[in-house]
Amino acid sequence: MTDAAQDLALPPQHVEELLQFLAKGQRAHQLYLPNNPIYQQAMEKVRDAFRRVWEATEDLVLEVTEAEMRWEGNVVYTQTSRSESLAWVLFKDGVRSLTFLPGVEAEELVGFLDVIHRARTLQAEDNDDLLTLLWEKDFQRLHYQIQDLSGDAGVAPLPAADQVSAAATSPVQVRQAIEEEAPPQPAGIVKAEDFDTTLYFLDEKEIEYLRTAVSEEYAQDLRRNVLGVLFDILELQPYPTVRAELITILESFLPYLLGAADFGAVAYVLRESKAVLERAREVLPEHRQALEKLPARLSDEQTLGQLLQALDEAGTRPDPNELADLFNELKAEALPTLFSWLPRLNNALVRDVVEGSVQRLAAANTATVIAALQGPDPSVVLAAVRVAGRLRLQPTVQALGQALGHAEPAVRVTAVQALAEIASPAAIQALEKGLDDADREVRLASVKTIAQHKSKSALPKIAEVVQGRSVRARDLTEKMSFFEAYGLMVGEAGIEVLDAILNSGGFLKRKEDPQTRACAAMALGKIGTPTAQERLRKAADDKEPLVKNAVMRALRGERASAMFKAGDLPA
Repeated sequence: MTDAAQDLALPPQHVEELLQFLAKGQRAHQLYLPNNPIYQQAMEKVRDAFRRVWEATEDLVLEVTEAEMRWEGNVVYTQTSRSESLAWVLFKDGVRSLTFLPGVEAEELVGFLDVIHRARTLQAEDNDDLLTLLWEKDFQRLHYQIQDLSGDAGVAPLPAADQVSAAATSPVQVRQAIEEEAPPQPAGIVKAEDFDTTLYFLDEKEIEYLRTAVSEEYAQDLRRNVLGVLFDILELQPYPTVRAELITILESFLPYLLGAADFGAVAYVLRESKAVLERAREVLPEHRQALEKLPARLSDEQTLGQLLQALDEAGTRPDPNELADLFNELKAEALPTLFSWLPRLNNALVRDVVEGSVQRLAAANTATVIAALQGPDPSVVLAAVRVAGRLRLQPTVQALGQALGHAEPAVRVTAVQALAEIASPAAIQALEKGLDDADREVRLASVKTIAQHKSKSALPKIAEVVQGRSVRARDLTEKMSFFEAYGLMVGEAGIEVLDAILNSGGFLKRKEDPQTRACAAMALGKIGTPTAQERLRKAADDKEPLVKNAVMRALRGERASAMFKAGDLPA
């Protein structure tokens, strides 16, 4: 915690909570009569919040800006919508600071809320403004500072009465003289005097104000406003019948919002449902259960599948922020459905959002990922394997090892890659199962990862391949990978085995094929000891160009990949 935060009389969150309750109280004051239970509960919450503040400080000074209120330099209230902002109502009429004193909640709270409400409903032709309304109330426990908005500074003073002389000719006489001297107008000419004009006209500032007010009114999210009222009643109204009816309305409203592609509103419903469960009092168990099931309904396989299909096939581009908010509300039960849909999505925006949601859920719900790895659907297993590897989920190592026995080669190859990304001792040990796999790609990926980490436990299997006859039937890339892994892991103990392969032959003894001998040479180069180099020099003058080239490269310490690039090893 910083020194500045330690010097504060109370945490800024307490002041922020007070202003949130004050905003809700102002809305209740606007919508309900004083004898309404919702109004009374809202006022009581504001008073309780003030009492908590007075336990720590003797006054509450708020700086007012266009869209924010600050306390001790901390932002404690923010509202960008001017039609709903308390800060804007105060700021536009010049109020720059508010000071609340103890007792304001009991004596002057209702009066202050009434002033805010009346200030919002003032018309252009009204003579009052916010400052006049505040002055009329004569608050004793609420002080405010204003900024003069008249702009009269620097204007020249008006002349005194004795310095003004009457006009020599009246305006009526001047007009009559002009009309007499003017030539007669032809018939059919329209004159302004022929039309009745209005008594009052709007200046440019008033027109701009009206234009802005109309734009803000039309820009309001009516669905969000209605939902806000529903959740306010749900939180403040303790009657079971009322809450049951409101929950039914919300349950029936969700499909409509999804059909209208208003994903931000759906996310708002799910968030506010959780907030109501935390703040509301006396919630019956059946009501709590119904609210808790709202996010689960979205995570249902059928509902989520229809939503993903609609998003992927939609002709219009959804708002990415609203889409992200919606998918952030998904539960762990949604992971299998997301896994199955992830490879099928064609819409790049939807795919990115789904991938982010999958990673968030998978990191927090490894048990669900393990269950997906053991599922029967190959597409789900494949997606789960990729996510487990990308996130390096250690608890999934055992399930990934089991995936190495999956019937689909693509799943087994991806499982090897995932275990290689996790790279824990248990993950490398699990890769030993891939050395005996029927698929070449699985064997190749497994032996390369094991060689990179020099897992000694895999040496017997690799030695069995190198010394056995099965390696002769494998292609050169795989053969070279096994020999290099053997050389990296066996050390001095493998020199005699490799030398017997490289320098094989003699009287009545058949030599190994050139490819196998070249691989043995590269393996001796991996051992790199003086003894290994001595055995390499014995084959330096070999008649086979392939073997001779491999020996020279091994003596120089080059990798087998360099031989492939140079084209010295046949494919």
